[in-house]
Amino acid sequence: MENPLRLKSLNHISILCRSLEESLDFYLNVLGFFPIRRPGSFDFEGAWLFNYGIGIHLLQSEDPDSMPKIGHINPKHNHISFQCESMATVEKKLKDMKIEYVKSRVEEGGIYVDQLFFHDPDGSMIEICNCDNLPVIPLVGDTTRSCSLVKCNFQQQAQQQQQQQIQQAVQMTQQQQVTCLASVHLEDYLPCA
Repeated sequence: MENPLRLKSLNHISILCRSLEESLDFYLNVLGFFPIRRPGSFDFEGAWLFNYGIGIHLLQSEDPDSMPKIGHINPKHNHISFQCESMATVEKKLKDMKIEYVKSRVEEGGIYVDQLFFHDPDGSMIEICNCDNLPVIPLVGDTTRSCSLVKCNFQQQAQQQQQQQIQQAVQMTQQQQVTCLASVHLEDYLPCA
């Protein structure tokens, strides 16, 4: 697939905050980020955090009262998603911290993905999931259409691709064996016979 902008990776996400202190507390103590150095030349309040291979840049709002009110938790809203080791542990910690969340489960071809959605102090949606259970399978052909609209069957597609790869490997192995056997002279290996 083409990379027209020559991108390497996602670097950071910037989040506008009502209260920099509350957001810092949340991202440090709930999500486990740690502070990193931020350029001193900035003339506005903020903080840079890092973990899990990604940066979070918190920016203090100049007018916190004008920021949108925090609404209900809707998994279809824009969100940042983090994978975790144990959904049960995450759910217990959220309960212990009295953080309201919505739980969801997605099933695709017998594979289950569990999701927990909640807000940060400013209403940004956070998802914690075990999404790595679901294999990433590139769409072939018209990539502008949503897979759910064309009702792709990921498991069937993966099995077909795997079967094709196995057949190709078997054919290559058979061809190599035939080539090798044709070039072997038994007399060279059996001088005593």
